[in-house]
Amino acid sequence: MTQDWWRDAVIYQVYVRSFADSDGDGVGDLPGIRSRLPYLADLGVDAVWITPFYRSPMADGGYDVADYRTVDPLFGTNDDAKALVEDAHRLGIRVIVDLVPNHTSDRHVWFQQALAAAPGSPERARYHFRDGRGEGPPNDWESVFGGPAWTRVPDGQWYLHLFAPEQPDLNWDQPEVRDEFLDVLRFWLDLGVDGFRIDVAHGMVKADGLPDVGTPGHLKLLGTEALPFFDQDGVHEIYRDWRKVLDSYPGNRIGVAEAWTPSPDRTARYLRSDELHQAFNFHYLTAEWDAADVKQVIDDSLAAMRPVAAPTTWVLSNHDVQRHVTRYGGVARARAAALLMLALPGSAYVYQGEELGLPEVLDLPEDVLQDPVWERSGHTDRGRDGCRVPIPWTADGPSLGFGDGGSWLPQPADWAGLSVASQVGDPNSVLELYRSALRVRREHPDLGAGSDVDWLDVPEGVLSFRRGAFTCVVNFGPDVARVPADGAVVLASGAFATEDADVLVPPDTTVWLSRP
Repeated sequence: MTQDWWRDAVIYQVYVRSFADSDGDGVGDLPGIRSRLPYLADLGVDAVWITPFYRSPMADGGYDVADYRTVDPLFGTNDDAKALVEDAHRLGIRVIVDLVPNHTSDRHVWFQQALAAAPGSPERARYHFRDGRGEGPPNDWESVFGGPAWTRVPDGQWYLHLFAPEQPDLNWDQPEVRDEFLDVLRFWLDLGVDGFRIDVAHGMVKADGLPDVGTPGHLKLLGTEALPFFDQDGVHEIYRDWRKVLDSYPGNRIGVAEAWTPSPDRTARYLRSDELHQAFNFHYLTAEWDAADVKQVIDDSLAAMRPVAAPTTWVLSNHDVQRHVTRYGGVARARAAALLMLALPGSAYVYQGEELGLPEVLDLPEDVLQDPVWERSGHTDRGRDGCRVPIPWTADGPSLGFGDGGSWLPQPADWAGLSVASQVGDPNSVLELYRSALRVRREHPDLGAGSDVDWLDVPEGVLSFRRGAFTCVVNFGPDVARVPADGAVVLASGAFATEDADVLVPPDTTVWLSRP
């Protein structure tokens, strides 16, 4: 396998429940993913990241794991997982699996043992059990999903859950916890996976003494300010141990951090040479559709990664945020954003369905909402189901080709026109734009590789940078922008024109040019 393949890889995220359903139960599964691997190969991605498929009560869509070594029957079997990895490798696609080390399910055998054991017992020490303050919880920490981060058990003690009560946080100060996850890593590496996306990678270590934050509503500070339960320096010792395991296997197995940090510099700490390989660039994900804002995030991101010699990653959508077609205000901007992302140095992540131009589904009926955020917020936050609606493969059928038995979340009727079948071969479709972009990216070595951009002097509201023989121009402004045609146009996100030695770029449009 290629050395350091991950540095400029395009990685496709599969939300397992919503990609492809093989058995007609309305929920996506591993055989379904396996059946669609040729589609991903044709699209041109280098790797696929699959969200959790482990045994789980599904209180949080599989991010509440009851058994880290067993595929949940809803999704298939361990043999299905092995066959999927083998098929993917034959097609030249690497497989990254999701790992959830911050918390387990409350149905995990460890937590069941903790509930049955006495306060102060070794079983409870695997988690964060504490006495309360009077009749209240041990501190003022809030759950990311709403409400307090503590739940009381019948004997009076409280346990910590930064997410849902069904997701108790593990105590990573315990050697037994650390040893268990080293073994889990080896289990899936032995099966053949190429790496791990680490859920809540910034959360496992808590500040000594579990101190109060002191600020009501402090989760609004997530990713912007230091919090005593996120991005603590102690997490880095964990990842140094994990890196040793990854490096002991052939084929450049990798670790990818989901780490919400206050700054790109803090993110870079997870990517030192003896820690992880990549981290999601949430600072880019949350940038506004504005030339100055985007340029600042690109510069800050690249500058932060240089000291640790790690690649920057770029991502526009995932299973936890509103789809960028909706967030940016339309398909034109989404198309332009995709070409910008794929022109930057480093690795790019594509969330399933963004290559189809799928918008956020904003009008799901309340009775179908399943994200725990909906209940935990007292029905004030509709949660993340709108970006998790199963994707359309065909223009007809009970679930637009997702499966034979409908889909666990209803698909909008107009998604028939956004299906894979409807877009294949249409040169103006979003799907063919992504296919073309990934093909051009592979054919032009100046795309993806490297760690810097050369900004060009262009009108206000426009960004343009050169990378070797390649130039990318993005017009964020309200008017057509005239810029020098630095080579021949290779690909554009929308209509454009040329005049004399210039290219005329309409608003919300990206153009790629290349010199011989």
